[in-house]
Amino acid sequence: MILHRSVSAFRFSRAKLLSQFRHSFSSIVGDASLCSVSSSPAGFRLLWLKQPRLRHVRAFGTSGSSRSENDTFFAEERVSWTSLGLSEKVARALTGAGIERPSLVQAACIPSILSGKDVVIAAETGSGKTHGYLVPLIDKLCRANDDSGNTSSGKELTPPRKIFLVLCPNIMLCEQVVRMANSLRNDSGEPLLGVATVGGQQGWPVKRPDIIVSTPAALLNNINPEKQRRLEFLRDVKYVVFDEADMLLCGSFQNQIIRLIHMLRFDEKLLSRTKESTPERAKDLKDDPLLHIDSLEEEDLPTESILEGEEDSRDEAVIDDLPEKIEAGSIQRKDRREWWRARKIYERSKQYVFVAATLPVNGKKTAGSVLKLMFPEANWVTGNYLHYHNPRMEQRWVEVSVDTQVNALIDAVKQGSTSKLLDSGTDVSRTMVFANTIEAAEAVAKILSTAGIKCYRYHKGSSFSDREKALNDFQEKGGILVCTDAAARGIDIPNVSHVIQADFASSAVDFLHRIGRTARAGKSGLVTSLYTESNRDLVDTVRQAAELGQPVETAFSRKRGFRNKIKKRRSFSNASSVEQSARA
Repeated sequence: MILHRSVSAFRFSRAKLLSQFRHSFSSIVGDASLCSVSSSPAGFRLLWLKQPRLRHVRAFGTSGSSRSENDTFFAEERVSWTSLGLSEKVARALTGAGIERPSLVQAACIPSILSGKDVVIAAETGSGKTHGYLVPLIDKLCRANDDSGNTSSGKELTPPRKIFLVLCPNIMLCEQVVRMANSLRNDSGEPLLGVATVGGQQGWPVKRPDIIVSTPAALLNNINPEKQRRLEFLRDVKYVVFDEADMLLCGSFQNQIIRLIHMLRFDEKLLSRTKESTPERAKDLKDDPLLHIDSLEEEDLPTESILEGEEDSRDEAVIDDLPEKIEAGSIQRKDRREWWRARKIYERSKQYVFVAATLPVNGKKTAGSVLKLMFPEANWVTGNYLHYHNPRMEQRWVEVSVDTQVNALIDAVKQGSTSKLLDSGTDVSRTMVFANTIEAAEAVAKILSTAGIKCYRYHKGSSFSDREKALNDFQEKGGILVCTDAAARGIDIPNVSHVIQADFASSAVDFLHRIGRTARAGKSGLVTSLYTESNRDLVDTVRQAAELGQPVETAFSRKRGFRNKIKKRRSFSNASSVEQSARA
């Protein structure tokens, strides 16, 4: 829509707009949040919430005929942090951070993570996934640190370290995770654990932290050149989290993730073999095979030069330093064969957690299918509204043309602001307006500015510092944020009451992440979607899924948008009709 006609369609009569919208404009706000918790694709070892077949998980759901406003988000009142297995120390830190009760997703995933099993958390946006993995792993590290402190006698031999690694697709999400981890503080007001970001302007930390949050490219750039650092890091990492796992496991991140998982798993296998052969003898680090990992034959890991983007690190991995007799393509194919192969049997020494708000399983190469193959014994925690429409979200659909889309956009901004201000009883509101391209986002911002409506911009065409400032101002002051899908994933902005699609999303994944910016944590929200005649079939499909209570997952495709999928379906139907006519 606006995307496809981004500049030409937005060359409108400024005088007309100014005459229609000269009056003062009040921003947007409201509640924000969503609801969560479980249902799952068949065939996995899954954890279900609010399903009678697994009673130990069902206990975390709400019961009774009277339902509170947040009954689809919070666990029952009798479920406390300590009842999930967390220590009093971490429970007090959560209460001090204003998080007094666990959500349904948190109540389901925390016990699984504490058990030491690999866990896949697939739940809708705003369901509490980040604290769902941070809290139990911080608890495990705190217990380990306390135990090592009690047993240490002050001699030269120090207890082995344990590091918690979080991988995120961009530096903005990394810094958000760091802020959330630092918000959990002890009785003295200090963070429970040391946390550091690797990526952006931050290099390798001088003082080794307990938690490292990094993009895949930044991590590889910092451990590849330094073999001793790589050895110590791989040995110390005991917990690995892949945040926004569906993005990390597919597309341009895949080469980087392949290499990291190979390294981590190879270290696990080496430790397992070492314990079997010499269980009582400590290995000299100078003789450790990890120092010579590039020369290993069975699991050859090519030396890659990763070009990390400023924020997104979506650039493809470039292999430019391979052995002379081996072509880059052959090693990439070997890596990919290893990547799809399920883990062999060996003693585990690391725990893996995968987190996503969209996790399609239809197709052999989708992220969900890859996880089923690679981690067949993982516990799955799935949100009730994963890939579904959130019942606390009001959706408005407005068909527009080239002549009407500008007015429709401003009407949507104005009407959403007015209604939500009345509902919330506050003078601060937040609206996010999504466009499909940088050019379209700039055109939308120009439209709003010409109409006298102040807005912030967030897209990759802006510098990192400008994006960071726009987000901070939007959070603190409210108003309107015009953005691309760069703002749709992972970034948690409280109390976004209204989401507007100036351009209709080009894929189901983008659609779900966009609308997930509102109606978060059990609160309500409004979504206004503008669409053109070219999007009509797509919109009808999405609306029908909502009416029938069906998932949007059937339209999932990362490499083809909704429109291509519908065209394919039409072509197939037409071909079938022709074939039937010919037979007749």
